[in-house]
Amino acid sequence: MADLILHHYATSPFSEKMRLILGYKKLAWKSVIIPQIMPKPDLVALTGGYRKTPVLQIGADIYCDTALICDVIEHLAPTPSIYPEPGKGLSRLVAQWADTSLFWASMAYSFSGKGAADLFGNAPPELAKAFGDDRKAMSGNAIRLRPGDAAAAYKSYLRRLSDMLDDTDFLLGAFPTVADFASYHPLWFTRKRTPSMAGILQLTPAVVDWLDRMAGIGHGTMETFDAAQAIEVAAASEPHTLLSDSTFQDEHGIPLGSRVTVTAESFGPEPTEGELIAATRTHYTLRRTGERIGTVHVHFPRIGYVLKPVQG
Repeated sequence: MADLILHHYATSPFSEKMRLILGYKKLAWKSVIIPQIMPKPDLVALTGGYRKTPVLQIGADIYCDTALICDVIEHLAPTPSIYPEPGKGLSRLVAQWADTSLFWASMAYSFSGKGAADLFGNAPPELAKAFGDDRKAMSGNAIRLRPGDAAAAYKSYLRRLSDMLDDTDFLLGAFPTVADFASYHPLWFTRKRTPSMAGILQLTPAVVDWLDRMAGIGHGTMETFDAAQAIEVAAASEPHTLLSDSTFQDEHGIPLGSRVTVTAESFGPEPTEGELIAATRTHYTLRRTGERIGTVHVHFPRIGYVLKPVQG
């Protein structure tokens, strides 16, 4: 099997989710550090437009969005499972809530007050402005919580997580599931990246203990790699999807072979254009070609993404 190449940066919360899962699975992986903000020419060369973080590359297959990347990692290393039975469906539902409602409450809270100073206090003012402009462009018309509302929601969510830890080490039992990894990364950001705002976590001691247990998992075996090497790997490889489902599921009346775009429903509006070669119960796959990358397959989860035909 080709190497696992994670395109990420150190302060990305969703990247921390995947780094920890790689550690839980005891996997070796290559680390390509990408810019926090646009432009991201090497990443976009691989994805065709998608610019969110992280992205997993395996040869000439490019996997976007951690919801799908988790499925790929589970396929590669089924044990220990992040979707154990019973409760597989519940773990996915909790993870979806954590990656959306919990995440956005934590971000709105963590970036308020002294949190912004933690992140940008020692940086030139233009860096903070560039970051803010970049994230505003990604947000489109999405509604963002005001700091007071975010604090109230965050406290409520932390209490709910604490309730789940009354009699067990992890959210759904004796071992971590995808629910734990998805719930961990927004809190990790508050704790590690905005320590001035981390006092909110102390209101729920059981959650703090759980955070320590999760952090102890580690990140597996990481090797430094660079973007040029990753693109060389893609250009020298043939796509070979690891996604197990292959049955065409047509809800759009768009036949395979059509020229299409895939775009995130909310955050990150940049479309990826390519030839539709898979539309299954769980994912879309586009074939793309380019001078630098050769032929790659770019994969997206079906939930949370919009498929449209290219007109003309």
